[in-house]
Amino acid sequence: MAHLGRSAAALAVAGYAALQVLGRRAGSTRAERRMALPGDGAVRHPHAVTDHAITIGAPPEAVWPWLTQMGWHRGGYYTPRWVDRLLFPANRPSLDVLDPGLVRDLAAGDTIPDGPPGTAWFVVEEAGPPGTLVLHSTTHVPPSWRRRLGAAVDWTWSFHLSGLASGRTRLQVRMRGRATPWWLAAAYMATIVPADYIMATGMLRGLKLRAEGEYTGP
Repeated sequence: MAHLGRSAAALAVAGYAALQVLGRRAGSTRAERRMALPGDGAVRHPHAVTDHAITIGAPPEAVWPWLTQMGWHRGGYYTPRWVDRLLFPANRPSLDVLDPGLVRDLAAGDTIPDGPPGTAWFVVEEAGPPGTLVLHSTTHVPPSWRRRLGAAVDWTWSFHLSGLASGRTRLQVRMRGRATPWWLAAAYMATIVPADYIMATGMLRGLKLRAEGEYTGP
């Protein structure tokens, strides 16, 4: 029994280590991870940096509208249904179509809700359709934590779309985050990277399926 316990513990440690690696770079190339992207300077000395990417069989101008309708009680984040139900039960399921009432022209200073009104949201730092979208947030910490404990999370979400041959798109998503004080930074690093493997890769696959399904070609 002791041997089985040690084996199970070793498997758990190995699995967690794998999630830490995959959470930082699944789908991205070494060159993409080294590439400077818009928004990199918004969070100085980040505790966590993740890069994920996917190739989509549709041009950037066909992928871009899906990004503009993202958000809480908007288009969602195109994550798998089980993720929507498990982690965001109060949110609407991610949309499978482009909604003309939600697709919009984003500009710096616009907000994208990420929770019930007044709880969490992103501010658009940069929007350059159809190639660049940088979102920035300092609101993803309960207000009571900010007041009583001085807790803070500062992070950016950068979307970079590059046109490829044959009308395809390379979509890279980078997250850069920093948290304070030390105990929140430790928890942030321990949890956000493995979670990003599930969330970011699920979102990218969801975007790929939706954009390719809607795109009818030139």
